[in-house]
Amino acid sequence: MLTEEQIERYQRHIALKEVGGKGQRKLLDGRVLIIGAGGLGAPAALYLAAAGVGTIGLVDADTVDLTNLQRQVIHFTPDIGKAKVISAREKMAAINPGIEVNTYEEWAHAGNIMGIIIGYDFVIDGTDNFAAKFLINDACVLAGIPYSHAGILRFDGQTITVKPGESACYRCIFPGPPPKDAIPTCSQTGVIGVLPGVLGIIQATEAIKFLLGKGELLTGRMLIYNALEMDFNEVRINRDPKCPICGETPSILELKDEVDAVTHCDLGKK
Repeated sequence: MLTEEQIERYQRHIALKEVGGKGQRKLLDGRVLIIGAGGLGAPAALYLAAAGVGTIGLVDADTVDLTNLQRQVIHFTPDIGKAKVISAREKMAAINPGIEVNTYEEWAHAGNIMGIIIGYDFVIDGTDNFAAKFLINDACVLAGIPYSHAGILRFDGQTITVKPGESACYRCIFPGPPPKDAIPTCSQTGVIGVLPGVLGIIQATEAIKFLLGKGELLTGRMLIYNALEMDFNEVRINRDPKCPICGETPSILELKDEVDAVTHCDLGKK
């Protein structure tokens, strides 16, 4: 049952026939993990907190830097030098004190990620490098936990949702990391500050839809966005039977860190 305060707070959700009181209860009982409290994780965390997702986990070992503030909207100028997970938790609690925010002030790696993701219903990848993205994919596939991938650079972004055992995973698209220095970083080429906001909110939407069991997820299709042209394109992605982790004869049976992977974009770190 919802309390009177919850009924008032979530009235606009409850008024939706696709949500209602039962759907809001599902959100309050939901558990979503956000890996990376930067450009993508910031808007996702704010909107999931506002929506009343009952338990939200934040994973990031970085501290707030002045250069982050151009796009990482959950952090404010007085937060410079503060741990990002603490800064983010404070804003989420200010929006909605009725939720629980678990913080993990550490980088995700092969030795700890399984212990972090187990128990969550959905994972949002808000990280900034290929090593983390492949690790999150592999961990979620092995654990059977759905997750949302996103990546950004300059004015371009992409996102896809993975349901292990049902849809294509990240390695179905990219079997392994690109060669070092093959793709420039955001610190080299820049990124428009609003871009991660668009992609992070889409990721939050995917998490909410998954918890509600409503709508069509971005499974089997990658959404590609160009901010300059205000253009959205969708590319169908099929499961690869030769995928090294979710294919018919997988070669990846345990987690490992992609130590040579290059930074993709400045999302979760300085």
